[in-house]
Amino acid sequence: MKLIGVDIGGSHISAASINFEGGELGLYDLEESSVDTSVSSEELISSWSDVILATANGSENFQLGIAMPGPYDYPAGVSLIQDQGKMKALYKVSVKNLLAQSLRIPSNHIQFTNDAEAFLLGESLAGSGKSFQNSIGITLGTGLGSAIKVEDVVKDAKLWTAPFRGGIAEDYLGTSWFVREAKKQFDLNITGVKDLVDSDLEKAALLFDVFGKTLGEFLFPYLIRLQSEAVILGGKIALLHQLFLPAMNQYLSHNGCSVKIEISTLGEQAALIGACQPYIKNHKL
Repeated sequence: MKLIGVDIGGSHISAASINFEGGELGLYDLEESSVDTSVSSEELISSWSDVILATANGSENFQLGIAMPGPYDYPAGVSLIQDQGKMKALYKVSVKNLLAQSLRIPSNHIQFTNDAEAFLLGESLAGSGKSFQNSIGITLGTGLGSAIKVEDVVKDAKLWTAPFRGGIAEDYLGTSWFVREAKKQFDLNITGVKDLVDSDLEKAALLFDVFGKTLGEFLFPYLIRLQSEAVILGGKIALLHQLFLPAMNQYLSHNGCSVKIEISTLGEQAALIGACQPYIKNHKL
């Protein structure tokens, strides 16, 4: 039975064949595509199916592990995404059944996993999180993704909505914070962190220093409460970790927290691997 990992976001889909035999990981037939998720349910399912079938490479006997952002009824495969500017046509629709029909496979050959959980599952199976029993996975990008691992259990932490400084965590730990602060502090008009770094590295360093302290401040109480051994960082902003890790580590160290900060070694492949974890038999995290 062919195993295919899928990562679906607000504007993209990626898929790859996953082989995890004897503890050796292999990814093959990687396919990626940008997707307009504002279209009808039929068009959206068709776009996703095209990428999955390209990865299947002619096989009709395959199982899917799909990493998907929330809110979602993951066991049922029903979308609960309503007011986030994406996938509106699929609200309260069984995506599992629609995909099964489109791909001509049984619906029980499709499993959904929260994307933040899939990231940490993937890193715990084959990446930076392999050595840790208790860890927190954080994805830093447009939004703030988070998951918690305690021994063999990984769960979505939903920290993006956690109260912080009179707002919520995502107000201070996502792309929007950089856009807002670059304009406020330096009158720079940017669309993302790459724009910031490319336009003025010195100003970018100042903002990233603040960002690193803020990330440490936010995570500190959770790390202490959960007795986490490590934080696994992924996402686009984590690619610039050299700009904010010193400030983050300094804050945590100053407050007596010696947790290890690890950068994702699998990158965007982590979610593809983690989404397939339900099918990987007899493999301990």
